[in-house]
Amino acid sequence: MSLASSVSLSSVELARFFVAMVLLLFSAHVFGHLFYRLKIPRVIGEIIGGLVLGPSVLGYLRPTLLTWLFAASDSEGKLISLASWFGLILLMFISGFEVQKSFTRSDRRIVSSVLVGATGVSFLAGSLIPLVVDFSPFKGPNGGGAALSIVVGIAVAVTSIPVISRIFLDLKILDSHFAKVVLAIATVEDVILYAALAFATSLATSSVFQATDVAWTLLVTVGFFTLGLIVFPRLGAWIFNNARTRDLITSFPTRWALFVCFAMVAAASLLSVNVVFGAFLGGVAVGMMPRPVFEGARQHVRSISLALFTPFYFAVVGLQLDLIHQFNLLFFLGFLGFAVATKSLGTLVSGYLGTRNWRSSMNLAIALNARGGPGIVLASVAFSAGIIGETFFVTLVLVAILTSAFTGYTLRYLIGKGTPLLGVQREPKMQPVSTDNR
Repeated sequence: MSLASSVSLSSVELARFFVAMVLLLFSAHVFGHLFYRLKIPRVIGEIIGGLVLGPSVLGYLRPTLLTWLFAASDSEGKLISLASWFGLILLMFISGFEVQKSFTRSDRRIVSSVLVGATGVSFLAGSLIPLVVDFSPFKGPNGGGAALSIVVGIAVAVTSIPVISRIFLDLKILDSHFAKVVLAIATVEDVILYAALAFATSLATSSVFQATDVAWTLLVTVGFFTLGLIVFPRLGAWIFNNARTRDLITSFPTRWALFVCFAMVAAASLLSVNVVFGAFLGGVAVGMMPRPVFEGARQHVRSISLALFTPFYFAVVGLQLDLIHQFNLLFFLGFLGFAVATKSLGTLVSGYLGTRNWRSSMNLAIALNARGGPGIVLASVAFSAGIIGETFFVTLVLVAILTSAFTGYTLRYLIGKGTPLLGVQREPKMQPVSTDNR
């Protein structure tokens, strides 16, 4: 059999896929726009758009129609999965653009203090919970002790840079000291937690769990993130400054950016590190390139991703949610309460040590509880790696949605009352971090 014939699809299979894609995109954009008009993060609407087409709504009302639209053949399911993976990869790539590159000296004391409580203590508390509470009904086929504990710890500690950035932008406080501190904390937090998730997925996909294998997995993960954060950005700068390659890159900056993205994805895959982290580090590398040359490229990639692939990814997340058969109310409420309480308490205490102001530390706790896109990425990656089961997947997605909505509404209320968020005067305007509310 020739290569061409082995990968060819029938016209019916292609037609079914494109019908499914159009329906998911249409529903995602309609609900995303509606939620945006209601001042709710757009990502929530995109997930709801997929949810109404999935087993929770359409599957309950017309199960045969759901099967005809989205599960007519194995090929259709694989194509939908492939397209959603492109959305996830590009989402992580543009998330890498948003990583703050430097912090002011005056912010380091607050940032360091809050990172200990908001990230370190929250992650530790979350990772220890499976030792006390029986998570076996909610783990996946590869949900071994260490991998599951790491995922639970990340779920408790994670904060969404894109969602909180968009909230600040909408409230016109992106130039404030409060916003700068929150984004600095979220930046360091996301890098640490993404590295931990990469390690967890590598553990889950390993066939043998021996001390040497765990040590090697940890070494590869840490090495890959170290190269991605320190070496590759400098290598990219060297290539850019080379006279032989500079003209080529400056002539086609968008192509270069996408080349870096998928080269890092391929490298991650070869090293058995989850591909989404390669995309994230590729975004960090491109984000460190000269802004005048690459700002247009970053905007082009962001526009294409947020118009097509990323909404499709979030719609597929909603499509996978089965609130009728896979929603456990007690588990959801218990996990939501534990995650919010742990993150809030850790931030409240450590925030006070950094700011000496209880009101300011409470506001930091409110902001850092928004889990948004990273919380949903965590759910998707952990579910696809077999670390968590479908019930836990549903819970993590709903926790990400509710915490993001709560943060947005609460900060809007505080700003409306004229409450100072960090008790300091506004500082000179900083560059916007994101223009999308994920």
